Amino acid sequence: MTKTEKRNMIVGLCFISPWIAGFILLTLYPLVSSAYLSLTDYSVLAEPVFIGFDNYERLAVDELFWKSIWNTFYFAALSIPINLVSALLLAVLLNFDLPGKKIFRTIYFLPSLVPMVCLGVLWQWMLNGEIGLINQALAPVCDAINYVFGSSLQPPNWLVNPAYAKLGLVLASMWGVGNAVVIFLAGLQDVPRSLYEAAELDGCGFWQKTFHVTLPIISPVIYFNGIMSLIGSFQVFAVPYVMTNGGEGPGRSLLFAATYVFNKGFQAWSMGYACAVALILFIIILALTLLATHVFERHVHYAAK
Repeated sequence: MTKTEKRNMIVGLCFISPWIAGFILLTLYPLVSSAYLSLTDYSVLAEPVFIGFDNYERLAVDELFWKSIWNTFYFAALSIPINLVSALLLAVLLNFDLPGKKIFRTIYFLPSLVPMVCLGVLWQWMLNGEIGLINQALAPVCDAINYVFGSSLQPPNWLVNPAYAKLGLVLASMWGVGNAVVIFLAGLQDVPRSLYEAAELDGCGFWQKTFHVTLPIISPVIYFNGIMSLIGSFQVFAVPYVMTNGGEGPGRSLLFAATYVFNKGFQAWSMGYACAVALILFIIILALTLLATHVFERHVHYAAK
């Protein structure tokens, strides 16, 4: 390595040193510390006592843990495709050259700036079975269906009925698709116009251009938003926690893995056990991310390739 290369390397390391320090202090150290504490009996108020894999043996037979994992997978399976598709459709609509498009882009992005606690309070009111805005909008629809078919359909009691609690949370999660919309919109604007013109010369319609031009070109953006949505859905905590006033929802239907970590760590003061749950959650997210990367790698097309 020449002197110039060494100097450039030192300069580069100096520039990224804040990131390196932040990664070590805020990511690597907490991860290693959590891995160690998961092997201990630690209540915060006393020194940790090494107990080996006892916490993981408890996890294997902990029904609440498996319930939280099932709820997390269920919510992720519903929210990820719904949020991705809705964000992509909104981005496509906002990409049209129409009057006032900048105003509409701002309107659709603003809800994503609402803090999670405020969002939980807002949707707790909107999903109220008696006075909630959602049920007020559904009431005329149910009345019309009952009039036509002679049924007795009523709007669901979202936060009381376990069958609808997670569906209500999926609705709340759609409130924050603005970030994904902005990223999709940036990807759509990066699609070369020449490809659309060539497709039109070949007689392609709107849907053919969408599936054969737009989606392949923005596949890296779809992949990125999908991975971020996957990570976010498995870390859901604040909104359901606030919506249930610190509870677990009807029939523990809103008990998620992150909520279980909080309950064990900061309510039961079993920090070692909470670290074990958190580490399992980290492994699940990492495994699903690697699996998604492997499965969709051949379907993601980069311009440089």
